[in-house]
Amino acid sequence: MVQLKDLKKVKRLLINIDMVNGFMNCGAMADKGIAKIIESQIELIERCKSEDDYLIFVKEGHKEESAEFAKFPKHCIKGSVEAEIVDELKCYENEDGKNVYEKNSTSAIFAKDFLSDVAKMINLEEVVLMGCCTDICVLNLAIPLANYFDEINKKIKMVVPKNVVETYDSETHKRDEYNQIAFKLMKQAGIEVIDKYEK
Repeated sequence: MVQLKDLKKVKRLLINIDMVNGFMNCGAMADKGIAKIIESQIELIERCKSEDDYLIFVKEGHKEESAEFAKFPKHCIKGSVEAEIVDELKCYENEDGKNVYEKNSTSAIFAKDFLSDVAKMINLEEVVLMGCCTDICVLNLAIPLANYFDEINKKIKMVVPKNVVETYDSETHKRDEYNQIAFKLMKQAGIEVIDKYEK
């Protein structure tokens, strides 16, 4: 796979969003049902390890006084166990952590260095998104990133395989309903929503 210093070589970008303990294993926002997509994510990552592919992680790393906590319970404080990528995926982090972007909002588009690094990928052809939550952080990256590519007049194939994204379930937030809403909105933005990614 491509390394950070070789971003010009990237043709396919895999973005893994918010697969952290705080959304699966512990804390106020955890839903163990999300963990079911980890196996499919690993399978996808392993199938896409060609020399022109690049895998990045986006993860929550909130400040103690994060404004987002007016909307959601306090979660994933930077440096906490909640903010760590789940053990099953940690092996895909670069040793220097350079393929990991921390965010303090529901959209990775504003994460430090994220967009400037994407801009360096001058040979980019395709972006594949995976992670959670489908209707929050996945959606809030997918559509702004598609808009960014439109703004710079670059035709990039964007793909969201359904088997590698998931959202949480609660009395007021039904998993299947909110997944379907997110899929419809992403399709409307020109993003390909498929059942499973076939390389």
